[in-house]
Amino acid sequence: MGQTGRLSRGTKKFDYDELQVGEELGSFEYALTEQQLQEYRDSLESPTAQFPTIAIKHDSMAMHVKYRYDGNFINARFVTEFFNPPVSGTRLRVTGKVVDKFIKRDKPYLVTQATAVDEDGMLVERVTEYLMCKPEEVGRKWGQ
Repeated sequence: MGQTGRLSRGTKKFDYDELQVGEELGSFEYALTEQQLQEYRDSLESPTAQFPTIAIKHDSMAMHVKYRYDGNFINARFVTEFFNPPVSGTRLRVTGKVVDKFIKRDKPYLVTQATAVDEDGMLVERVTEYLMCKPEEVGRKWGQ
């Protein structure tokens, strides 16, 4: 988990068919450091950038807390909503859940959502990710 601390990997093997809409994924907490904020600003070359949380990948990390999986999904869509900029030194709590799953063109898709709130309960960020769960199928269209 880089500078946010050590994150334990889930013990349950990922199985698309067993996932339930509404199922809670993992949750975790970390303190946002001034160094993380500054590195984020430096990487964007923007001294006023306010949401370094996007670089922490809350959605993927919430999934990893609960499940063991190789992460070989195809990101079909990614929506991030920013609400209140986090302040360095503040503890953030991230919770994740499965919000949808569906079949499109014979391929399984999973929609997850991760929400980050600060230590006062103020909403910081919400990330919704749409994942295709059979990436090996993509190349078949072109005979690969």
